[in-house]
Amino acid sequence: MNNFFKSTHDFTSRLRIKVGKKDAPAGAIIDMPGHPKIEKPVTGAPVAPKKETTKKKPSTWSPAWFVKFSIKDQVLFAKRLSFLINAGVTILESLHILSEQAHSKSIKRVYEKLIADVSNGMKLADALARHKGVFGDFAINLIRVGETTGALGKNLHYLADELKKKADLRRKVIGSLIYPVIISVATILLTALLTVFIFPKILPIFSSMNVDLPMSTRVLIVVSDFLQNYGLLTAGLIVVLIITFFVLHKKVLPFRFFTDRLLLKLPLVGGIAKNYNMANFSRTFGLLLKSGVPVMESLDVVGNSTRNLFYRKECHKMVERVRRGEEVSKYLIEHPRRFPHILAHMVAVGEKTGKLSDTLVYLSDFYEGEVDDQTKNLSTTIEPVLMVFLGTVVGFVAVSVITPIYEITGSLSR
Repeated sequence: MNNFFKSTHDFTSRLRIKVGKKDAPAGAIIDMPGHPKIEKPVTGAPVAPKKETTKKKPSTWSPAWFVKFSIKDQVLFAKRLSFLINAGVTILESLHILSEQAHSKSIKRVYEKLIADVSNGMKLADALARHKGVFGDFAINLIRVGETTGALGKNLHYLADELKKKADLRRKVIGSLIYPVIISVATILLTALLTVFIFPKILPIFSSMNVDLPMSTRVLIVVSDFLQNYGLLTAGLIVVLIITFFVLHKKVLPFRFFTDRLLLKLPLVGGIAKNYNMANFSRTFGLLLKSGVPVMESLDVVGNSTRNLFYRKECHKMVERVRRGEEVSKYLIEHPRRFPHILAHMVAVGEKTGKLSDTLVYLSDFYEGEVDDQTKNLSTTIEPVLMVFLGTVVGFVAVSVITPIYEITGSLSR
């Protein structure tokens, strides 16, 4: 951030010094970063007529379309652009400064495209709309409203805070699931290693003795033989199934809709997923309303920016109901399984009092707190289940190995 302030100061200083040079000789080239060079004509000399130039039409394709901004990059973009605009720097000059601060060539290409589009007279929101994979509908609409109302700096500040809160909320949810996943994978791998590498070494001892093996040992022998013969094939099949699942989830919308809806019905994680979507719905809707976006357009943007396809469809249904003149709270009250009672009734209060945006921001804080509490308690809730699972698997292997040994030592003593 210190480098950013230093670069901003250097850029604006160079701009003031070079433009304001009084002792510049006649015919000198005045160099302005990011702008065409301007030649100062000799006093009294005839000036050649300028050729008429036409603005180049923006290209319809760019390699910058394939660039992805991380959440951190998006937050930095909004924060720095907000600071520069509030400091009185023009949008074009601000983009030049951000381009100088770009830490990768791919991000720099995006800034270069934005600079070219804005230089050709395009609004910043329209230029960003050509890079939806980078910025998204929510950011583009907030910036468009800011440009229209003259509150671009304030809206960019709102955008940065919103993106940061969404990133923190998502990180909490993902972080709460890492522990149980690691424990489950470690248990399965440990059991597989014992079954494939350790158990076959003591299996000849059981075969050489004329003893009846218990059922658990016979089951373990079958599993061990299967893993030795088809273990790699099974592992490869599991990897293929996982990859196929993620590809289908990303590319096939009906499959993704089914999995997104199923996620909301799963025990433990279903409640977290529902509150997570309610927090995002409330905050995005409230922030758009606070920025002056109409209700129907706000709901449409909320739906397009929602990751869960089930709730995206619900938002689009709400748009149709609002278009017919109904209130948002009426639809929420009619679907209590999809939207909690407190959300529906608080929205109804906000609509009656004319403070719907403030009510939604309050609800977003409430549901973020719910998600925070649930993620903190998830490890405590799921830990006993994991311990039972771990104990059952390891205990089964131990009993399957130790029981025949006791029977063999008993037969030898007789």
